[in-house]
Parts: sequence; structure tokens; C-alpha cells
Amino acid sequence: MSGGDADRAPAPAPVAEGAAGAARAGGGWRARLGGLARIHPIYIVLIALLVAIAWMSPVFAEPAGMMNFLRRAAPLMILAAGQVFVIVAGGFDLAVGSLVTLVVLGSALMIDGDPTMTGITLAVMVGVGVAVGLVNGAIVAYLKVPSIIATLGMLISLKGVALSLSGGSPQGYLPENFRFFGRHTFTDIPLIGILPVAVIVLVVFGALAIWLMHGTRFGKQVLALGDNPRAAELAGVNVPVVRIGAFLISALSAVVAGVLLGGFAGVSTDVGDGYELQAIAAAVIGGAQLLGGRGSVPTAIAGALTLSALFTLLNLLGFPKPLRDAVQGLILIAAVAYTMAQRHRRG
Repeated sequence: MSGGDADRAPAPAPVAEGAAGAARAGGGWRARLGGLARIHPIYIVLIALLVAIAWMSPVFAEPAGMMNFLRRAAPLMILAAGQVFVIVAGGFDLAVGSLVTLVVLGSALMIDGDPTMTGITLAVMVGVGVAVGLVNGAIVAYLKVPSIIATLGMLISLKGVALSLSGGSPQGYLPENFRFFGRHTFTDIPLIGILPVAVIVLVVFGALAIWLMHGTRFGKQVLALGDNPRAAELAGVNVPVVRIGAFLISALSAVVAGVLLGGFAGVSTDVGDGYELQAIAAAVIGGAQLLGGRGSVPTAIAGALTLSALFTLLNLLGFPKPLRDAVQGLILIAAVAYTMAQRHRRG
């Protein structure tokens, strides 16, 4: 080979570098698209609903409007954060709605307008929630009663107790220091203008639930239990204790939600009606698998916020409540069908 040929031989290198650069650029775009594909669909649906509401009601897009929306949605978001523990563990908790009603009616009867009774009443209601969670969990864990049956019986029992105590109609009065949690709003907050106490409670409870599910050994055991109870037991998981713990968290979420609803909506005999199904629907559309072993607290909370946004949008469109309930049922069916289809695809 001549010297001139040798000098010309490396010439194609820039072409190769260009091709490699193009490949890297293409890979970068594919990586970005793959990152978007990993975003849970619930967040995309939520953003779309919020944009639609803001378009129909521009006041909603203001910080004060958004804070008030979060205050109204906080009880359902807290219930969904608790419910997802039970669902991930492979069960259901249908008793939370009746427990919410019992908390509101029982608190009104105990306090009866006396502000000095608020602290004692809150402690008693937490104790009631702990007892309900322990009983539900023990019945399912030790007596092997299906959770849907055990908690359905508890739903009926708690509702009966609440109505018996109140005589079938709202009794008593909730003072301002009780209603502070659901009603009070801090003003003159930089950037956002107002900050409802209910939103603070939501953030604290949500952060604790996220930590428990995704940052502790207990959360890993809940996931293992829902995925395969026998394998979890062989791996050293105390199955009854973990199952009872999941029901306990769910019951405590109902107590917190009841306190917020009592402060926000006042005393009512049907204040908790339907919340058990809404919490389950929120967890499922947030990606929780009804057969257990899969679920996330952040997406469950996002699912609850999405349901609240949907109900707000339907209300703005003039849909009557029965039709909104029908839409909720259809959403639950569609979400379950979607998660089952995903499960079959994963084999």
C-alpha cells in the first residue's frame, strides 16, 4: 500500500462517529419516551381532569381554589392511603365508612358542645379505631373468615351502634376546637394564600403511610403477604400480625377521616356512607391489585384525588348524584378489568 493510500485510510472515522452520535441521540429519545411510559396513568388522568375543571371554573386554578379542593378531598385521600394496606395484603375493609359515621356521631354525643371534652373524645375515638382494626384483623387472620364477610359484618354492626347511640338522628354538638381540624384555615400564607389544617393532616398522614409501606420492613412484608401468603410465612413473615397491622392502619385512617369530616360537614347520620367503596375504588384505579401483592400509597392517594376531581367535574356539568354514583361503579369495574389484564400480560 502506498503512503498516500495509508494517509487516506482513516477518512471514514467522522462518518462512524456521526452514526454513533445519531444512535446515541435516538437512544436518548427512546429513553425519554420509556420514562414517560413508566409514569402511572393515574397522574395523567388527574392532570387532565384538573385542567378541565380549571377551564370550566377559572377560580379553581387559583391557589385558594386548589387548597379548598384538597381540603374537601382530604378525608377520601386519607381513607385510600389506609385502605391500600389491606388491599395489598390481599383483603378488603368495608367497615371504614361506618367507622367514620361512628366517630362523628359518637364524638358529638360525648362532647355535646363542651370544648373541655375534645381531647378525651379524640383519645376514645382512636381507641375505638384500634379496637375495630384489631378485631377485623384477628377475625380474618385467626378465624380465616374472608375479609369481605368479616368487614361487611363490622360495617353493619358499627352503623347499628352509631344509630342506636344517636337515636337515628344527629345528636349533640361539635365545638370549634374539634372542628378546627376540618374547618380551620390559616391565612396570609406566602404563595398559596391559605392553608387548611385538613391539608396539613393529609400531608402528615400520607407521609407516614408512604414511609410505612415503602420504607419499612413491615411494608415489604405486607407486599409479600399479598403476593403469596404461604411463601411469606416460609420466609419468616408473621402473617397474622402483618394482616392485623394492615387492618389497624385502615381503621385509624377512618378515625382521622371522621374527625376531618365532622369538622368540615358537621354531624350527620350518613356522613360516612359510601366512603368504603370510594376508598377501594381510589386504591384500585391507583393501581392496587385486588388479589394482593401490588399497590402504592402515592398512587392510591392520587386515585382518591382523581375521583374527587371527577365528581367535581360531573357536578359542574350538572350530573345528578345517582348518575355520578353510576359513573363511579363503571370506573371501578374498568379499573379492575385493567389491572387483571395487566396481571395476565405479566403471566
